[in-house]
Parts: sequence; C-alpha cells; structure tokens
Amino acid sequence: MKSIITTVLFFIGAFATLAQNYKPILDYRNEWHFTTCDFGCYTDKYYTDGDTLVGGKIYKILEGYHFISRTFLLREEVSEKKLYFLKIRPGGGTEEFLLYDFTLEVGDTINMLNPITPFPQDGGYFRLDSIVPRPLVDGINYDHFYFSPTPTNSNSTENAIWVEGVGSLSLINAPGGHPDLNGVGALSCYFKNTEVFYSNLDSIDDCVPVYMNLPERMLREVIISKSNSSDICWLNNAMHVKEANVYDLSGKKLMTIQNSFNQKMTIDLSRFNSGMYIIIARRMGDIKRTFKIVK
Repeated sequence: MKSIITTVLFFIGAFATLAQNYKPILDYRNEWHFTTCDFGCYTDKYYTDGDTLVGGKIYKILEGYHFISRTFLLREEVSEKKLYFLKIRPGGGTEEFLLYDFTLEVGDTINMLNPITPFPQDGGYFRLDSIVPRPLVDGINYDHFYFSPTPTNSNSTENAIWVEGVGSLSLINAPGGHPDLNGVGALSCYFKNTEVFYSNLDSIDDCVPVYMNLPERMLREVIISKSNSSDICWLNNAMHVKEANVYDLSGKKLMTIQNSFNQKMTIDLSRFNSGMYIIIARRMGDIKRTFKIVK
C-alpha cells in the first residue's frame, strides 16, 4: 500500500511540475518587432508601457506601431494559460477578446479572433494539427503550436503558428494571422525586459530593443517639488520612473523608493539632517535623471 501511495504522489508531483513549466507570454516589459518586405524590408515596433486597472483586472498597455492611442490592452491568466486583448471604445465601453489558449491539445479547434489587424477579425475555426518543441534564443525548447483552418472555415485560408512564451509569429493580436514577410509581415524579434527571447534574422541584421535606445526624454517630464515648510518632496509625472535613489553629497545611498507606474512618488527626508541631497530617478534600460533638493 505504501508503495502505491508513493507512486501516486510521484505522478501527482510530476504533473504539477509540468503545469508549472508553462512560459507566460507577458513579462514586466515586452516588445515585439514586426517586419514586412515589400520593395525593401522595414520593421515596426510596439511594446507594453505600464499597467492599468479595468473592471478590477490588471492589463498591460500596448504602445507604438498602431497602438499609440493607448486604448489597446493585454492581460494574461497564467494559471489558465490564456491571454486576452481589450479594446477601449472611443465613445466609452470596452470589448475583450480571447487571443490565446495554450491548454489546447492536438485535434482541438478554436475560433481565431484577430482584432484591429489586417486579418479578418473573426478568423473562423482552426484545428491544432501538431505541437512541436523547438529551441529559442536561450536554447530551451518551447512548444510551437501549428494550426490550419478547418474545412468549413470560409474566413481564413492560411495556417497560423503560436509559440509558447511568444504568441503568434504574426502580430500579437492576430493569433490566426499567417506569418509572411512578403505579405502582411512576420515577427522578427520579441524581447522580455529588453532581453531577446525570440528572433528570426531572415530579413534583418540584429534584434535591438527600443527600450535600450530610448532617450532621456522619457524622464524629462518628471518634475521635483517640495514645500518650504515640509520634509516631504515629490516626483511628479513619474509614471516611467521605476525607482528613485536618495544620496548624500558624499555619494552614500540613503534609501530607495520603488514605483509601480504611479504618477507621483513621495520622498520623505524627515529622518535626515538639513542639507543638500541628490535624487536619481531611474527607469528600465538604466536611463537616469538626477535632481538636487535642499532640506
């Protein structure tokens, strides 16, 4: 009996480990490069820039490419292996679409929805033909999902590919999109926290994230303020600030304040002596801006 229980517990543990091995698509910072070749190749770039709360759920805000209105959002339910796309209507209200379901098994079908893309919004039903583990940039195998339109699908005629941890090899919001450099285009690079995770260098020379090249203008809007009668100072317009470090004039770090996309950061200097202090605001990509404040 003890042997049977041990065996059962082993298999339960094994299945739990497998379930935990799913690689989510979204990380803290995400960036996609999408390349099209038509009389020369050009690459569009888009990324997530901050979080927002809608209906009690946390979404990441898409920015860049044709998402500059900041009204297109993504959220991922990691435990369910599903990713959703939310569109905020100009006149008010929202509409949410299920983009990915990585619980699908070979032979399953799914209605592919491609909101705000060159592909049909209702792409019709696709069948999952195969799941093949293939290595990505880090040398680790990730599941590649290969789909084809079902025989009754009159909306789509070409195959689609999903990659675990990446999404579609077309646009992120086109799970039913066919990756074709000479057509609509194809994913050439995907980054997590400025580190390349997926690359296809068939038509480009290298994958370099936008966030590594962002100028300090992203922090130029940050303003420091302080009341003469208070030991509190504030960093305003601080949404892009990841953290602020306070130093004395000898260069000794006194404290670090973390920020989670808040517009205002509060810095309390009450426990320090009177004098001048250096505050260095930092964002992703190690972009910094320095302020001086007198207590």
